[in-house]
Amino acid sequence: MTSVELCGSLWARGDSLGGMTVTSLSSLSVEPPALIVSINRASSSWPLVKRYGFFGVNILTSDQVEIAERFTGKGGLKGADRFAGAEWTTRASGVPLLTGALAAIDCEVEDIVERHSHAILIGRVLDLQLSGRTAALAYWQGRYVAVDQDEDAAKLAEVGVPARHAARKF
Repeated sequence: MTSVELCGSLWARGDSLGGMTVTSLSSLSVEPPALIVSINRASSSWPLVKRYGFFGVNILTSDQVEIAERFTGKGGLKGADRFAGAEWTTRASGVPLLTGALAAIDCEVEDIVERHSHAILIGRVLDLQLSGRTAALAYWQGRYVAVDQDEDAAKLAEVGVPARHAARKF
């Protein structure tokens, strides 16, 4: 079974711009607000995040597939070229945040755990901007799909965990 993963983008600040589409993003805590992002240490953005200690996460809307694709590295785009053709803003840390994203999250690195090919970033949320849009972009079974809060909540309730599994202890 292929998991459904949210598409977001991550950047570092400074004289150099870098970014990637990430598929491993999770909330860590509400108080203080923090999240976890896993990135490949071979990516061009890794040294920037490590050097500057700030990053941004943009949770993309269902109509932002082109932006997600641009940040995957397909087509050979790198650095600042990945940012072309979209509107960006900055908040407390100075990293670019996508205008019109479902959520734009400005973060400071609190800790980095390096294991194998990836690094786990623990980021303290400095600022959060939300849009009124509801359909998020997800990547599932090798393609992008829209996940709509209103429409898909009812579908998920219909196919939820069967009662015999819900009370199972591990």
